[in-house]
Amino acid sequence: MSARPAAPIRVGIAGITGYTGLEAWRLLTAHPHFEVGPLAAGRGAGRTLGSSWPALAAHSNAPIEALTVDFARGLDALVLALPHGVSAPYVATLEAEGLLDGLRIVDLGADFRLRDTDTYARAYAARHPCPDILERAVYGLTEVHRDAISSARLVANPGCYPTATSLGARVLLEAGCGGPVYASCVSGVSGAGRKAGPRTLYCEVQDSVVAYGVGGAHRHVPEMEQELGCPVVFTPHLVPMIRGMLATISMAAPASLKNADLLAAAEALYANEPLVVLRDAPPATRDVRGTGLAHVHVCLDAERHVAQAFVAIDNLGKGAATQALQNLNRMFGLPETLGIPTVPLLP
Repeated sequence: MSARPAAPIRVGIAGITGYTGLEAWRLLTAHPHFEVGPLAAGRGAGRTLGSSWPALAAHSNAPIEALTVDFARGLDALVLALPHGVSAPYVATLEAEGLLDGLRIVDLGADFRLRDTDTYARAYAARHPCPDILERAVYGLTEVHRDAISSARLVANPGCYPTATSLGARVLLEAGCGGPVYASCVSGVSGAGRKAGPRTLYCEVQDSVVAYGVGGAHRHVPEMEQELGCPVVFTPHLVPMIRGMLATISMAAPASLKNADLLAAAEALYANEPLVVLRDAPPATRDVRGTGLAHVHVCLDAERHVAQAFVAIDNLGKGAATQALQNLNRMFGLPETLGIPTVPLLP
């Protein structure tokens, strides 16, 4: 890692009126080396931080501006917490203005996650607007791509479901399991974003659980398959809680696999990972609430030749903003876990 920065690293946040943008702001304002610069939003432009988030009364005078080319001038880094389809055209505009060379960007949206343009077109029913920039983006699952992230100018932060699923499935693959990855995941409602819709109304969510994006229709499926290199059968569920995610991942295990082998595979991958906690029992979402941790438990059903991994993350944390901070730390040569909370909000 490099020496302490001589001056604060100035970071702009676009998408401050959304949940992930707010979580990024919360983390960056407490960071010893990052300084939060301008804030931008779409419909929230022209307001203040306090009027968009009344709980932040002490910061009510911080203005929220429109996302323009000038927003990025004078910044060292840019966090994009924007809806799908907004980041890529904006980044293309920054390149056209010659602003990308001196800027490091972490995109929390989906615009730069899929490397193949044909796969992108099938998943999002549109051509990618800047495939030349897409080729330069690094996928930001830090535990896998940290070396490439360190020298990257543009990092595509993974989705929350792919983060949890990939971290668990990697252990099963390492242990020699085969066939499709079966991932059944539950997520809190904050994963759907702040914009109200019929699926996220209180009367629709409370006292109910629903599966959605089934039959391979969810846009995160090709992202998982790209990262894992095998088919993924993915079933997401929306559950009545605000934040948190639990992934149950199952794969066919070879008859020779022992539980000790599975545990050894988990140790080999994650024993030295600062933000992955190996558990001896399945974790709960409350164990990681408000943190940047991933809690992982693996076990073997020897009678049925099935290996399983259980992964709990905070969908706004390791599934979004804390992973973005983890990547920013890498990009600026800082200790990877600096500023990332590891003590959950209990009870």
